[in-house]
Amino acid sequence: MIKIRDDVRNIAIIAHVDHGKTTLVDSLLKQSGIFRENQMVEDRVMDSGDIEKERGITILAKNTAVYYEDTKINIIDTPGHADFGGEVERVLNMVDGVVVLVDAFEGPMPQTKFVLKNALDLKLPAIVCINKVDRPEARPNEVIDEMLDLFIELGADDEQLDCPFVFTSAKNGTASLDMEKQGNDMKALFETILEFITAPRGDVDAPLQVLISTIDYNDYIGRIGIGRVERGRIKVGDEVIVVNKSKPERKEITKVVKLYEFEGLERVEVERAEIGSIIAIAGIEDINIGDTICLKDYPEPLPFVKISEPTITMTFSVNDSPLAGREGKFVTSRQLRNRLYKELQTDVSLRVEDTDSPDTFKVSGRGELHLSVLIETMRREGYEFQVSKPQVLYRIIEGKKYEPMEITTVDVAEEFVGVVIEKLGQRKGQLLNMTESKGYVRLVFRIPSRGLIGYRQEFLTDTKGNGILNTVFDDYAPYQGDIPRRNYGSIIAYEAGIATTYGLHAAQERGALFISPGEEVYEGMVIGRNPKGLDLEINVTRKKHQTNIRAAGSDEALRLSPAINMSLEEALEFIEDDELIEVTPSKFRIRKKILETSKRYKSKKNR
Repeated sequence: MIKIRDDVRNIAIIAHVDHGKTTLVDSLLKQSGIFRENQMVEDRVMDSGDIEKERGITILAKNTAVYYEDTKINIIDTPGHADFGGEVERVLNMVDGVVVLVDAFEGPMPQTKFVLKNALDLKLPAIVCINKVDRPEARPNEVIDEMLDLFIELGADDEQLDCPFVFTSAKNGTASLDMEKQGNDMKALFETILEFITAPRGDVDAPLQVLISTIDYNDYIGRIGIGRVERGRIKVGDEVIVVNKSKPERKEITKVVKLYEFEGLERVEVERAEIGSIIAIAGIEDINIGDTICLKDYPEPLPFVKISEPTITMTFSVNDSPLAGREGKFVTSRQLRNRLYKELQTDVSLRVEDTDSPDTFKVSGRGELHLSVLIETMRREGYEFQVSKPQVLYRIIEGKKYEPMEITTVDVAEEFVGVVIEKLGQRKGQLLNMTESKGYVRLVFRIPSRGLIGYRQEFLTDTKGNGILNTVFDDYAPYQGDIPRRNYGSIIAYEAGIATTYGLHAAQERGALFISPGEEVYEGMVIGRNPKGLDLEINVTRKKHQTNIRAAGSDEALRLSPAINMSLEEALEFIEDDELIEVTPSKFRIRKKILETSKRYKSKKNR
């Protein structure tokens, strides 16, 4: 029997980074009555991870649900950064429509195009939400035209083109269908969702099918599969079989131990669920993303969305520096390998491969941020290891070398346009478009992914911290030629020991330093950068010899410039092919792959 679930709507909120998705979900949660009147609720409540809170970005797609009148609205808050596009691609399977959020000033950005294309390909209806309409520089009329142009460019059909526009201020919790008037609450958005997003429908009496799109973990009940009931009914105690379209040999019979549905920020235990419900299933030990749960006698797997391939790779290896094992809790190759392969179970965009060395693993992801978040997460869990400089993944097509290309959008003040075009031109960037709006110039480039490695910090310096740079993967193109390496050289510690003020004072005349007096160093450790582009070895552990001679002013305290405290992303951008980053729970150190000075010189001569 075909049933239409009028009491349910399933939506995903998709947008470019920083356009206000998580803040919008906050407003929907608060106005749906999920929280008590006197309950303390923090901002961006859906960004629950420490790294998400610190960086102000969504990394993992998350489920929540609100009630409006008698209808339950399941909402999936998705990441906005291109590096986490895999999260968006897979969760769109669970929904019947999307709310596309666009900044009323910035308009559609690269990631807006990427996520909207995925939604349109799945024939999902879209509601366009023009957010931040209360910004003084907002330009909603132009943004509407830009969005309609984007729909046409992406091949939207007539039904998708006839989408409603809602004007919101997520921060103030208001929505309106009239851009000239701000509403008093989010009622206009709630009603638009009920009217334009189709209710789930399907055969409630047909054999069960649940497609798993997300995996979670609980210390008490183990792995939890999150997915949508595509067909039939499911209840606690059912004997089911787990099958996978891409792995036909996989057939695992098990029992449903616990079932949950989402309400607000909680998972509520239920006894049964039917078509259209987004559920969490516990008790299936080896459940993975892409699996289909069926009744034991009807194993019919559903196809899973194809996830875009990684474009950046780097090596993770056991820390073998002289200071290894002092700060980390997990330091062996077995522990490192297990942790990396465990990450594959929840991150569909990641690839991990063994190498010829048992202590080294090749890890590939969607971008520098994607991999740096993994490194930061492992570091906080107590892992100690080393990582190499990120490299792009090339392809050989018809005997020719192809490389990944990115569409890069840069928003800068007019005075910085020249330097940005010059620097990106040197990195093989092609200027595709240039527009001016309210004092800012938007530049759109097509540039090789390797041209952006190491550029972000330089970009912030060139634009005095005022520029905004966004990228999204475009396609593979023929190799674009050599790109100049970094302008800096490394200042390298020549001897092991404790860095002294006297030694560092002599070193700082050669460049900027990364360490302070009292820090332990070892031979081959990079302790600063030299602006002349050459590597220099310096002994920073030497002490001033004591004599009986005293002269006026000679014993005044030596003054050192503050050490540069690099973030992980800055360190990844700085290092060269012959360098590594030593990652420990308490700090990052940059080092040469070959620590001994004599061996390093010999290896350079033999090249």
